[in-house]
Amino acid sequence: MSAISLKKIYSGKVRDLYEIDDKRMLMVASDRLSAFDVILDDPIPGKGEILTQISNFWFQKLAHIMPNHFIGNTVYDVLPKAEAHALEKRAVVAKKLTPVKVEAIVRGYLAGSGWKDYQKTGAVCGIKLPEDMKEAQQLPDVIFTPSTKAEVGGHDENISFEACEQIIGKALAAEVRAKSIQLYTEAAEYAKSRGIIICDTKFEFGLDENGTLTLMDEVLTPDSSRFWPADQYRIGSNPPSFDKQFVRDWLEQSGWDKQPPAPKVPQDVIEKTVKKYCEALELLTK
Repeated sequence: MSAISLKKIYSGKVRDLYEIDDKRMLMVASDRLSAFDVILDDPIPGKGEILTQISNFWFQKLAHIMPNHFIGNTVYDVLPKAEAHALEKRAVVAKKLTPVKVEAIVRGYLAGSGWKDYQKTGAVCGIKLPEDMKEAQQLPDVIFTPSTKAEVGGHDENISFEACEQIIGKALAAEVRAKSIQLYTEAAEYAKSRGIIICDTKFEFGLDENGTLTLMDEVLTPDSSRFWPADQYRIGSNPPSFDKQFVRDWLEQSGWDKQPPAPKVPQDVIEKTVKKYCEALELLTK
């Protein structure tokens, strides 16, 4: 990735943040891939650019629901022309916010850790579900299942809504839940009309200087969500994914113990993953 003449203030699993001034920062999406909270050695070429375009599409489409981190500047306003040109598809100028200390996870279907939880307990994160549900089945109602925010190298942990209230306060927890469900419901309806089922997703929120809840980070990308092709959806089996689930499935089958370092991902799996990301962008935005 190109050199950036701003001071780096944070390096996450996938995104890097750079200081612009006390109100703004540059958020750059890398091609790094994180799976099971481990950053893989093999990047996915072009991934950062594709995911930034998908995120930007959703930020714009859902802006009527709530404010987001956009501040109205482009990379050309804050970087030398050559740097801006190299980064224009993978970087955004974002408002500095105080992060809300939980991950807002919304589920519309029974899959992943939710399916495992249901098999053991008949519930997902303490939310009781009907008996005899099958894998990948649509839930009777969309559910909000928050998790803790892990530091880089740590694992996010599912928590109850009551635990979420204790971490961020009752009023904010209620607002985060309501907005998360509204964002997911509207996006899922639109995506379905484009041939994609959004099984579940994760939102990140921050508070601005006035305490206003603001959508930030990335939105409804194949990295923060589980996307399924609608034409291949069958209740009772996990549909093939548009997203990094493709790599996760390969890692699951590789016998890896999910501790760093991760195994080397074969070239054909990387190429198929790039293709899936491109397909998701195409279907949603064209």
